[in-house]
Amino acid sequence: MTLLADLLATVFERRARAAGPSGRDGRTLPELCAALLGATGEVSGGALAGTILDRYESQDDDGRQGFFRHLAEDMGIDPQRVRAALDQEDAVTTPQGYRNFMAAAEPTRQELIRRLNQFPGATPRLVRMRADLLKFARKDPTLKALDLDFQHLLASWFNRGFLVLRPISWQSAASVLEKIIAYEAVHAIDSWDDLRRRLLPADRRCFAFFHPAMPDDPLIFVEVALTKGVPSSIQALLEESREPMTAEAADTAVFYSISNCQPGLAGISFGNSLIKQVASDLSAELSGLKTFVTLSPIPGLVDWLTREGRAHDPAEAEPMRRIAAHYLMTARREDGLPVDPVARFHLGNGALIHDVHAGADTSAKGIRQSGGAMVNYLYDLKKVSQNHERFATRHEIAASSTVRSLSAAEDKNRK
Repeated sequence: MTLLADLLATVFERRARAAGPSGRDGRTLPELCAALLGATGEVSGGALAGTILDRYESQDDDGRQGFFRHLAEDMGIDPQRVRAALDQEDAVTTPQGYRNFMAAAEPTRQELIRRLNQFPGATPRLVRMRADLLKFARKDPTLKALDLDFQHLLASWFNRGFLVLRPISWQSAASVLEKIIAYEAVHAIDSWDDLRRRLLPADRRCFAFFHPAMPDDPLIFVEVALTKGVPSSIQALLEESREPMTAEAADTAVFYSISNCQPGLAGISFGNSLIKQVASDLSAELSGLKTFVTLSPIPGLVDWLTREGRAHDPAEAEPMRRIAAHYLMTARREDGLPVDPVARFHLGNGALIHDVHAGADTSAKGIRQSGGAMVNYLYDLKKVSQNHERFATRHEIAASSTVRSLSAAEDKNRK
């Protein structure tokens, strides 16, 4: 898979070099977009796409937001055209009728984005463009439909079939390692020595998904610790003076940090595939591994306690465990899903809540977000499918008897 990714990446890079600069064009961005949609030749279309991307990137925030508003307001669907297509007798009964309906129902801007992506090296630029769009859409609801079009196309271009799983090691390219440091979103990597402690020992692993159009930029990565037993503290897991063990002596793989790297790919899930693929690969490599768990933060816990008007003391271990378990089992949004985003992610992947720990993350961030508590989500590869199905259809949370007992004890304590 790595060889294939390298070959594909080489093709992308050569196309980008061959395309050369896009040159100067006096037309406005809306005029250039109209010209691109009307272009019939690959060469002329490619040159126009490059010019549009260059022009967009030269704009300030006002100019970029104006570009998005043009796409949102002037390149949507035409309701009358859609109705006319549906009114045809063969709208859904013949290939041509259905083709006409599909053409009418698709916003013009989707075709524009597709044509922009034909320019060599455009894919990462469009990912960055969507990151801008998400920023503007938070304050401008008129851009949300445009974002759905971006998300629809990016989900297709970045589906699992195009992704390549690569191990990240201390021998990986420095440019990639720098990005691992920069993108780490759960437990900050303080230095190159800190990174080395996470990659070099035999009982440490790191894996990332890459896309051939972005061969040196990870999309998402997971850090893994190989241990004896299920850990209860991130401090112990990352301790500088800890004594590494051989990989063959481990019986547990701990996913202790999962970081999404591209803001422009928000809402496009890679984590589910990543965890299951890594678990499968590690099982094949190390037959002694029997347990696959996370050691995860509980980022919504303190905010929830504040909203509930409840006090907590991070120093009181058992009360914190009860509170954390009760929060994970009972705190729901209006749609019935858990309030906690990390819980939604892992439970949606088919994991179960295995255990909760107080004093597990004593960093300033850990205390601020979760009162120092952390949680193990267990991935039982034989049960993830049924757990996922129950969570997706009935919002049923899979949990161990330990967690259920802790939650019940907190519920009783509150009454």
